[in-house]
Amino acid sequence: MFLRILDRLEEIVISCLIGGATLLIFVAVLHRYGSTVPFLFPYLHDIDLTWAQELCIYMFVWMAKFGAAYGVRQGVHVGVDVLVNRLGIDHRYKVILFGLLAGAVFTGVIASLGAAFVWDLSETDSRSNDLEAPKWIVYLAIPLGSGLMCFRFLQVAWVFWRTGEVPHASHQVEGIDDPSPALHPQGATTGIQA
Repeated sequence: MFLRILDRLEEIVISCLIGGATLLIFVAVLHRYGSTVPFLFPYLHDIDLTWAQELCIYMFVWMAKFGAAYGVRQGVHVGVDVLVNRLGIDHRYKVILFGLLAGAVFTGVIASLGAAFVWDLSETDSRSNDLEAPKWIVYLAIPLGSGLMCFRFLQVAWVFWRTGEVPHASHQVEGIDDPSPALHPQGATTGIQA
């Protein structure tokens, strides 16, 4: 139940951030070019949208951090697995599990360092340039996004350890066979023979 709520929340946050940022930039561009039209100038001149670009950048940073976690969950991250797929099944299983756990350790370290940075930043009065928002809120994307990504790496590693399956995109390159069989801890496969 918790995972379904988290999955849905993650998707909603990503969708709202990318949709909101797109809409915001669209309005800002209309405002900028609409202000050059003589009969619209008196109406648009007093509207201040100088903060729109900064907010859009922050929205895309947050979207990218949460999108990276989503990518781990869905198995759509770019990966170079040509050498891994040439390994024997036992070695391939160990290398994939090591890679997932290394990803979890790396993102966990980034999340903890980011949390310490945000904590230190929250004790200052530092604010963003145009929005004048507290900078610790802006940088909160680092520990939250990296923490979620760490959780997703651990989630995928747990499923892989139990079933031998990792999520992967179904995009197939023409002329290349799909060399990613499901691996089980005992070394058996459920897909391609070794």
